[in-house]
Amino acid sequence: MVFPEIISITYPTLRCVDSLAYVEMENTDEEPMTQKKRDILEGLQLPKQPAREASVKAKELVLDPVLTNDQIKDKEGTYFDDKSFKILIEEDTDLYGRDPETGEKKLLAKFRKNVIPHDLVKKGWEHYYITAAASRNRGAAAGPIQMNSSYWKKRKPTQVQGWSARYYQNGKVSKMRVNNNVFSSVLGYFEQTPFMGLPCRLTSYTQKYFNYYKGGIPFIQALNDVFKKLVPDRYALQKKAADEKPMYRIADTCFSSVTVNRNFRTGLHMDDGDFKQGYGNLSVIERGHYHGGYTMFPRYGVAFNLRTADFIAMDVHEWHCNTELYETAEDKEYNKKLPKIYFDDPSTGTLGGEKPFTRISFVCYLREKLRGCKDSETRKYYKSIGFDPEKGPKQSAKTRKKKRED
Repeated sequence: MVFPEIISITYPTLRCVDSLAYVEMENTDEEPMTQKKRDILEGLQLPKQPAREASVKAKELVLDPVLTNDQIKDKEGTYFDDKSFKILIEEDTDLYGRDPETGEKKLLAKFRKNVIPHDLVKKGWEHYYITAAASRNRGAAAGPIQMNSSYWKKRKPTQVQGWSARYYQNGKVSKMRVNNNVFSSVLGYFEQTPFMGLPCRLTSYTQKYFNYYKGGIPFIQALNDVFKKLVPDRYALQKKAADEKPMYRIADTCFSSVTVNRNFRTGLHMDDGDFKQGYGNLSVIERGHYHGGYTMFPRYGVAFNLRTADFIAMDVHEWHCNTELYETAEDKEYNKKLPKIYFDDPSTGTLGGEKPFTRISFVCYLREKLRGCKDSETRKYYKSIGFDPEKGPKQSAKTRKKKRED
């Protein structure tokens, strides 16, 4: 399939290489383009036409389920391919599912093309392209255990059950069941985790990439604004809940958290832990060329072709997944010319790391359990680790002195 509406950003090569870490850069149009920044932006995919306002009204599609509840439940954690759907949505659409017993329809998703301003897409890419780390605890979403992956070949898996397994470690079976290793991290806030002795807080990954996180918030706010416009009733409920605990809210949005995935083909799953009366809000940013990666509701035989600057508000408590990401011969020819911006260790066997293109997905939501957090415990925790939730890690007197001497 050809996507004529997509263009690539390309820049001529510079001879010099910037020696500063990218996180330290201020992203302004006036700033000289560094080699590292050029490499990061090389191949970024943007629609040819400027972004437009999200339209409240769109084509309405009402579908009957093609699988029963029991049939779809039995497929939890499995992959679906491009032959698993009959309808591929590529234009503004409001999708509804019809209850086979009552005949009533429920909103499954509202999909809009090219509605995120491109300057904010670029800002989101520059700040978040690096923030998806390897994870082996994504449950059913991680898909069936890939025995041929480097990750599992280095171990001796045992007690394999669908999407999880134990393995032998120093001659003993691991205590934990783990999933395929995939690139997936949570930016923003997370609830109390007693087994780690941690209160509600910004996730450790957010703390590590704090400047990236703060710099990309305008992109997250843009997704919030589209959600507010398209599904105002659900947005109002979620915003009210988020406002109960502003200490655990991303800026003035209705989101507490963003799951960032890189080249992650998800198995069939439902999301868990988010605000039940709200919606998941999804957008992607792409670098390089690829095909597939459709966002699918298999129970209804329908999928969405979600591309850069597109947006979808979706019922994440309905079974969903993604199809495989793959390259055509033309894609490979294009991608092999892209500068390398990731330096993943292939021996870890993290799925998706072997691909030369990038598809970053952003799932924005409100974590339900954050509503019960105690601000005092969070402040005490931040103080104990020397962290300012507005400014990031605090510098010690020794560090400040060293910087002055430098």
